[in-house]
Amino acid sequence: MTIPLSLYIHIPWCLSKCPYCDFYSKSIKKKIPEKKYIKNLLLDLKNDIKLIRSRKIISIFIGGGTPNLIHPNYIKYLIQEIKKTIQFAKNIEITLEANPKSVNENVFLKYTEAGINRLSLGIQSFHENLLKNIHRKYSFQELIHTIKYIKRNKFKNINFDLMYGLPQQKIKESLQDLSYAIKYQPTHISWYQLSIEKNTSFGRKKTILPHEKKILLMCKKGQKILKKKKFIQYEISSYAKKKNQCKHNLNYWNFGDYLGIGCGAHSKITLKNKKILRITKNKNIQKFLHGEYIQQQNIVKKKNIPFEFFLNKFRLNSPCLKKKFIKHTGLKIKYIEKNIQKAIQKKYIIETNNSWKTTKKGKTFLNNLLQIFIL
Repeated sequence: MTIPLSLYIHIPWCLSKCPYCDFYSKSIKKKIPEKKYIKNLLLDLKNDIKLIRSRKIISIFIGGGTPNLIHPNYIKYLIQEIKKTIQFAKNIEITLEANPKSVNENVFLKYTEAGINRLSLGIQSFHENLLKNIHRKYSFQELIHTIKYIKRNKFKNINFDLMYGLPQQKIKESLQDLSYAIKYQPTHISWYQLSIEKNTSFGRKKTILPHEKKILLMCKKGQKILKKKKFIQYEISSYAKKKNQCKHNLNYWNFGDYLGIGCGAHSKITLKNKKILRITKNKNIQKFLHGEYIQQQNIVKKKNIPFEFFLNKFRLNSPCLKKKFIKHTGLKIKYIEKNIQKAIQKKYIIETNNSWKTTKKGKTFLNNLLQIFIL
């Protein structure tokens, strides 16, 4: 049985760089070279196709940046050409990330025609004062119009991205954000705490966030609201209606394989010899547009594989099957036996004949649990 395979496509342009974002992106200063970039995305894919042989892809995720800055006709062409190159699995999930700024109903209609069947809308908050604090440049009214456009175009699966723990955010505001979101009936909500990374504008300015006790209350009360409205938490920050989990992200967290094309994209591919190859694509847009796609590539060292596996797998609420560990890592259980026993002794995980599952303590002290698997 082969390891599931996904495709990630990175669109690096955005209207302006968010101060908390640590993904590779570039603010628009002049016209986006759409045609040239799409051409190079396809060449980048063609360059990597030998790595996956005849494997099918179960999902495509077009992320960024702000992918909806690319004209839908180019997105349609891109998907059509990819389909000529790689086999699509039945019921493939194709997601496009979108920003609520500068969109209209016709654009979303064209995205559905292009084959997009899942949309992820980066809302972050419904409160204009909080949006201003995180430099998101759209109004409440623009946001509501965008949501209505999406709903009218009948996307089967809609995700709303929301954050809590924003600068100056009150508990009441974080819960109102969830209530607003639920009102418009998305099938999936990604609800996560704002974290400050060192290499971001917020990190350099040492931006002050709400007290951790307040953030914890936002989290606990928000989870109760989501549970009451029948959103199932299947991962640390992912909540979905029944049968609407994100296939693409699940594949990451299950330590599946993925090809990444585009500036700054990452790939993880299990080779025929069971070794795991990681590739990082060039972050220099000019070099990428001139055919220099690969920035670096390396085989993951055997001692690092357990940590990488559990770093992803323990994010999920479902048990971690032992047979999946063997299949996805190429390692035997014996290789991590001492580490597993240490995690059990500390009451971070429980073990059955077939699986491991994180305890409540393990979820709370996830970083401590993961450190046990740094070999």
